[in-house]
Amino acid sequence: MSARPVLRYPHPVLKRRCRRLDIEADAQLMERVAGDLLGTIAAHPGCVGLAAPQLGELVRLVAVDVSEHPRATTSNGRLVLANPRITRREGSEVAREGCLSIPDLTANVRRAHRIALEATDALSRQPVSVDSEGFEARCLQHELDHLDGLLFLDRVDSLARDVFRRKRYQTQDAKRT
Repeated sequence: MSARPVLRYPHPVLKRRCRRLDIEADAQLMERVAGDLLGTIAAHPGCVGLAAPQLGELVRLVAVDVSEHPRATTSNGRLVLANPRITRREGSEVAREGCLSIPDLTANVRRAHRIALEATDALSRQPVSVDSEGFEARCLQHELDHLDGLLFLDRVDSLARDVFRRKRYQTQDAKRT
C-alpha cells in the first residue's frame, strides 16, 4: 500500500473511459491498484474516495470510505470496488463537491440521494451489492464518474453560479514556517 501522485485536470487520462477488470486474469493488477488507492487516500487527510484513473490506471476500480466523515449519516465502511455498476437511483439533491484532481475548485452538483450498486470486492474478489444514501451515495457516484472520464465539473448546471474557489485553511505546518 503506497501513496501515489494524483493526476490533476487537464491530464488527458482523467477524461478517458476505463476498461473492465477481469477478476482472475487481472488479480495482481487489481491488488496493486487497490493498495495504492488506499495508501493515497490515507496520505490525504479528509479524502473519502479515489478512483484508479486518478492514479493513471485506466481500470474500473474505486475506493470509498466515509465512516469518519462528519457529513456521513450512514456508511458501508471501507469499500474497494472493481467493476462497480449502479443498478438503482432514487431521489435527487444538490450538494458541494470537491476532488483531488481539481484541488482549487468546488461545485454544487446534483446527484441521486440513494443508490444501489453491484461490484466485486477488490480485496476478497467476491461479488457484493451495496445500498447507499446521502453523503456516501454522493461519493460513490463521484468516483464512478471518474471511471467514465467524467469530472464533477461535467455535472454542474451553471459554471457561473455553481463553481467556487476552494477556501484554503492555514494548517499547523504552514503556521510553523
